[in-house]
Amino acid sequence: MNMLRNIKFRLSALAVLLLATSCLDKYPESAIPEKDAMKTFADAEQTLTGIYATFKSSSLFSGRLTLLPDIQADLVYAVEGNSNQFGNFWRWDVRPTDLDLEGVYADLYTVISRCNFFLERIDEVIRALCYSELLKNYCKAYDPATAQSELGVVIRTKYSTPEPIRRASLYDSYKFVLDDLAEAEKRLDKEEDAYSNEYITSAAAQALHARVALYMQDWDTAIEYASILIDDKKNTFKLADAKTKYNADYTFFDYMWAYDLSYEIIWRIGFTETSYGSPLGTVFLNFTKDLTYYYPDYVPATAALNLYDAADLRYSGYFAGKEQGLTIGYTNGLDWPMLVKYYGNRNFTSKLIFHVSMPKPFRLAEQYLIRAEAYCRKNDFTKAGNDLTALRKMRYASGGTLNVSKNNWLQTISDERVRELYMEGFRLHDLKRWGKEYADLNGGYSIRRTPQSCSQPEGSSLKITPDNPLFVWPIPQHELESPGSEILPNESNR
Repeated sequence: MNMLRNIKFRLSALAVLLLATSCLDKYPESAIPEKDAMKTFADAEQTLTGIYATFKSSSLFSGRLTLLPDIQADLVYAVEGNSNQFGNFWRWDVRPTDLDLEGVYADLYTVISRCNFFLERIDEVIRALCYSELLKNYCKAYDPATAQSELGVVIRTKYSTPEPIRRASLYDSYKFVLDDLAEAEKRLDKEEDAYSNEYITSAAAQALHARVALYMQDWDTAIEYASILIDDKKNTFKLADAKTKYNADYTFFDYMWAYDLSYEIIWRIGFTETSYGSPLGTVFLNFTKDLTYYYPDYVPATAALNLYDAADLRYSGYFAGKEQGLTIGYTNGLDWPMLVKYYGNRNFTSKLIFHVSMPKPFRLAEQYLIRAEAYCRKNDFTKAGNDLTALRKMRYASGGTLNVSKNNWLQTISDERVRELYMEGFRLHDLKRWGKEYADLNGGYSIRRTPQSCSQPEGSSLKITPDNPLFVWPIPQHELESPGSEILPNESNR
């Protein structure tokens, strides 16, 4: 593959992943006139680097886009006396003027804007990813029966050509994502696939396709694309074993989180010691306050911790407390396991850079969970159980077999997605797309909090029904009010 093809490959892979609004009318701050752009290979490589660097934003995968959905859901409790970071989301008091909300919306646009500015059609995979994230957070869950009448996202395909600033239907929005993915899959070369890749490849496009298909209730397609990664590419991607030692200090599973490197990682956002994103682990640890004690803003919910049994090695990989030498410094006496999944890449912590971990938007484990859920929807519970068991056997000291049936499948899938994908940004949308079906298993509530040790009183007793408007985030107010905007608000804007 020559250099130009390689650059175009990486750009086309990158671009399927994002979405835009009226912000798309603005030039990036770093923009240069189109006639002067990308005259040489060096220009193109610099452009590519800049696009990927945008993913280091604290509003995207190394910050709000990953953390806010799970903090809003049922996975953590705010600690009494916390700094109130992301507090509005935890309390379900999200307003259309919220700066965190605006940051996610605007920065998803920024990536696609840069793709469109430099190469107006070499932008499929990154653009699709970003569209899918906007659809996940700012739109209702996809239902084939109603998608044509529900609001989707503002679809913009060009940087410089004026287009109406209005929301397409949910159906057309998802179709646009699928069209981008189909085009990208024609271009991407499977020879570029590699574990822990920092560039988008055909494998990342297929992983996104499987995820989007699941969200669209297209069970056959979800199975098809997840199977490509699980079966057809089994020599490239493998689940990280939590029993087998990688070296004297870490198992393969623990090493994946300690050093952000694994056969399991399909795509990660690459950091270096001199160029890295926002510290994902700060709100769960806050060790840098005095470099002696920990001051978490949020600690794991009791219900989430109780999902891990004694043989599940994910628990020790994700959580730690006083017994492991991590002491909480609050004067309220809080003694609780903390999330150490994002303690920080050990190459960085040795340089006193704490809580900085490389985001991993696509891991093979998610594909097992996607395929298992799709099998359940097709009443093929044996195959679903086989997939869940295969995943768990790589996470368990012994055992791990799961039996799935018509009566237990949804709770089983929900529990396993929490255990595996804890604080990776999936939970709120899972609860949204399962809706009443899941709430009926939980006394009619999607989320039902009860106070736990030293939890912040405000928000600790919330009960959220599946029809709560804030499962769909408000459209930022400035987008509704910007000149030329025809964007309709969400119910949560009112």
